[in-house]
Amino acid sequence: MSVHRKVTLSVQGMSCASCVGRVERGLKSVDGLEDVAVNLASESAQFTAAPDHVAAAVAKLDELGYPARTQTVTLNIQSMSCASCVGRVDKALEAVPGVLDVSVNLAAETATVTFAEGAVSVQDLVKASADIGYPASVAEAGATQDRSERKAEEARDLARKMAIAAAFALPVFLIEMGGHLVPSLHHLISTTIGQQASWYLQFALTTIVLFGPGRAFYAKGIPALLKGAPDMNSLVAVGTGAAYLYSVVATFLPVLIPAEVRAVYFEAAAVIVVLILLGRFLEARAKGRTGAAIQKLLGLQVKTARVLREGEITEVPIETLATGDVVVVRPGERIAVDGEVIEGASHVDESMITGEPVPVAKSAGAAVTGGTVNGTGGLQFRATRVGADTTLSQIIRMVEEAQGAKLPIQGLVDRITLWFVPAVMTVALVTVLVWLLVGPDPALTFALVAGVSVLIIACPCAMGLATPTSIMVGTGRAAEMGVLFRKGDALQQLADVGVVALDKTGTVTEGRPELTDLVLAPGFERSFVLSRIAAVEARSEHPVAEAILRAARNEGLELPDASGFASITGHGVDAVVDGVRVLVGADRLMEREGVATSALAGEETGLAKRGRTALYAAIDGQVAAVIGVADPVKQSSRAAIAALHAQGLKVAMITGDKRETAEAIAAETGIDTVIAGVLPDGKVTALTGLKEGGLKIAFVGDGINDAPALAHADVGIAIGTGTDVAIESADVVLMSGDLRGVVNAHEVSRRTMRNIRENLFWAFAYNTALIPVAAGALYPAFGILLSPVLAAGAMALSSVFVLTNALRLRSIAPAMDETAPQVAITPRASTVPAE
Repeated sequence: MSVHRKVTLSVQGMSCASCVGRVERGLKSVDGLEDVAVNLASESAQFTAAPDHVAAAVAKLDELGYPARTQTVTLNIQSMSCASCVGRVDKALEAVPGVLDVSVNLAAETATVTFAEGAVSVQDLVKASADIGYPASVAEAGATQDRSERKAEEARDLARKMAIAAAFALPVFLIEMGGHLVPSLHHLISTTIGQQASWYLQFALTTIVLFGPGRAFYAKGIPALLKGAPDMNSLVAVGTGAAYLYSVVATFLPVLIPAEVRAVYFEAAAVIVVLILLGRFLEARAKGRTGAAIQKLLGLQVKTARVLREGEITEVPIETLATGDVVVVRPGERIAVDGEVIEGASHVDESMITGEPVPVAKSAGAAVTGGTVNGTGGLQFRATRVGADTTLSQIIRMVEEAQGAKLPIQGLVDRITLWFVPAVMTVALVTVLVWLLVGPDPALTFALVAGVSVLIIACPCAMGLATPTSIMVGTGRAAEMGVLFRKGDALQQLADVGVVALDKTGTVTEGRPELTDLVLAPGFERSFVLSRIAAVEARSEHPVAEAILRAARNEGLELPDASGFASITGHGVDAVVDGVRVLVGADRLMEREGVATSALAGEETGLAKRGRTALYAAIDGQVAAVIGVADPVKQSSRAAIAALHAQGLKVAMITGDKRETAEAIAAETGIDTVIAGVLPDGKVTALTGLKEGGLKIAFVGDGINDAPALAHADVGIAIGTGTDVAIESADVVLMSGDLRGVVNAHEVSRRTMRNIRENLFWAFAYNTALIPVAAGALYPAFGILLSPVLAAGAMALSSVFVLTNALRLRSIAPAMDETAPQVAITPRASTVPAE
C-alpha cells in the first residue's frame, strides 16, 4: 500500500476567494486526495495523497483553469550504455511523485524532466536515478560543451583500456586460435611449454583483461542483475564470466569435466572484452560528433567586447555587458550581442545565423545579431539583448531542447527494450538447456558456446542509439541551415504533412507594401485626402499603414493631428482628424459604418484584379478615395513553392485580402489553393477545412495574428524575422525569413525520419535475425555455430553502423540553392491527391 504524504503545489491564476473555492472543491473531488487546503496569499494548494495521485491533482488544476506551476530540469545521467538503461531511468524518474514528463536521451546522456513545483525537488530526481545505479547531476549552462569534452575524455579512456586489453588478449588469441588454425604452432606449443602450461598462461593474461580494463562490465552488470534489472553490462558479464569460469574449471579442476569436452575459452572471454571496448570507443567518438552543430554555435559566442564608457573604449568580459551599453565593433570582428546600430556603416555576414550567404548592409537604426561577423566598416551599436536573451543563446537553447526531445516513434522502442534484456537472458538459458538435452556430443561445449553467443550478440545498444543520434545530428544540421526545430516531435510530424498553408503578408510577399494607386472620388483633392489618411495611419503599425505614411512623406505633406484612434481587427482603422471622422479599411468596414462605395466600386475591383490590396477611405461619412497598395512577392517565393511541389506537397495561401488580389499572387507564384477574405480568427477554421481528407497541415506565418493558426496546425512554422509571439507559438522557426527555409525544413525532416527508420530496421532486424543464429538454429542443417568472438564483433559493429548512419545527416545539402532562387531538388511523385 502506498504511503500518503503531504504535498504542496504552486497554483497559478487565483485572484480572489471564489477562485480559492473552485480550486478547493475541484481538488476535493479527486479520489485519493485528503486534507485539501488552498491558500490565496501563498498561491498554493496543500493536500495529503499517495504518490500516484499527484498527477491526477495536477490534471484537475489544469482542467479548472488554475494550472500548477511546473519546472523543467535537464540532468546529466552517467553509466547508461543501452536502450534498457534508458527504459529503467525513464521508469524510475516517472515514478517520482509530481513528475509530469520524462525524456531520456542515450546519445546525449541526459534526462529532461518536467515536474510540478512543490511536489518534488531536483534532489529527489537526482536521488531516484542514483538509487538504481545511474548517478545524475544537474546540467548547468554550457552543458553541451561539458558533454562534448566528457565524451572526448571518455573516448581517450576507452582507447587506453582497449589498448591494454588488446595487448594482453592478443597472445591468448594467438596461442589458442593459432593452435587450431596452424597445426605446426599447436605442435610447437605442445612440445615446448605444453598444453597445461599454455592454459595457465592464458588464464593469467585473461584474468588481467577481465579484471583490469573489463572490470566495469562486472562492477555494473552484476549488481544490476542481482536487483532484477539486467542491462547490457549484465549480458557481457554473464557471457564472458561463463566462458571464463568454465575455462578455469577445465584448467584447475579438470576431473570435474569429461575429457572429451575439456577445453578452454579464455580467448573468447578476452577478445569479447576487447571488441566491446572497441565498439564503445567508436561510440563515444561518434557521440561527440553528433553535437558538432551545437559546438559550432557555441564557437560563435565571443569572450570579450569593446565598450564605450565615459568616452573611453574598454575591453570587458561578455558576461558583464548590460542592456544599453554602447559596443564598438572593428572591421572583421564578431559582433558580441544583439543591438541597434547608432553610428557607422558596414556589411555584416549573418550566414551562420540565417543560412543566407549574402552580407547584409547595416547603418544607423539597423539591428545586428550577436555571433555575426562585421565586414570592412566600423560600427557602434547599443546592446538590446545580452546574456541568455540574445538570439544566439536562444538558438542554442532551442537546438538543445530539440535534440533532447523524444519523438513518438521512440515510444515503441522504449516499450520493447524494457523487457528485451530479461527476454534475452531467458533465451540464452533455454538455449543452454536445449543443447544439453538434445545436442550432439560434446553437448556441454556446444551449450556454452551457444549460450554465450546469444548473450553477447543481443546487447541492445543499437536500439537505444537509433533514434536520439539521428535527432541530434538532424536538428543540428538544420540549425546550420537556419532552421530551428523548437519542439522535437515537429521533426517527425513535418515529414508527414501533405499541405503547406502560407500566410501572405511577410511570408509569400516582402511584407513592405508600397502605395501604387490613390483614386479620388469627385470633389476631393489628393493632398487633402492623402494627408488625412496618413494622419490616421501614423497611429497604426500595419504594413499597409507604413506604405501610406511613406508615400505622404515622400510628397512632403504636413500631417494634421489625429485623435480617438481605434483599430478594428480585420476591418480597418478609425480616427478623428481636424474634427472630422476618417475611416480607412476594407469594403466590410464601409458597409458596417453605412458609407456608400458604389462610386468607386469599379475602381476597387479593377485594382484587386491587378493584384493590389484595395482599401477605401471615407471622410466625414463620404467615400473619398480607393487606395491601391502592392506588396511585392519575394523573389524566392515562386521557386520555393515549385520546390515544395517537387517534394510532393500541396501549397495553399490563407489571407485577409480580397480573392482577386490573392488569385493574382497565386497565379504569379504557382499556389494551388487560395482562401481569401479571412479574418485573423478565421485562419484556424480555414486550416480545419484544409485538413479534410486526413491530410496533415503545416502553417507558415510571421505575425501576431498568425499565432492561433501556428498553434492549431499540425506543424507551425514561423518566419524568424516575424514577431516574438508568432515564434513562441511555432514548432519550427526559419531564421532566414525566406520560404526556402520551409523546403529545407521538410527535406531535413524527411531525411532524418528515413535515417531513423533505417537505424531501427537495422537494430531490430539484426537482433531478430542473429539471436537464432547465435543459439544454433543453423547447426542442424548447415553445421554452423556462431563463435562468441564473432558475436562480440557483430554486436559492436551494429552500434557503430547506427552511429555512422546517423552521422551521414551532417552532409544534408540545402534542398534549394541559397544563392539563387532556383529549384535544386529531385522531383518525387506527389503524395497528395489533386484538388
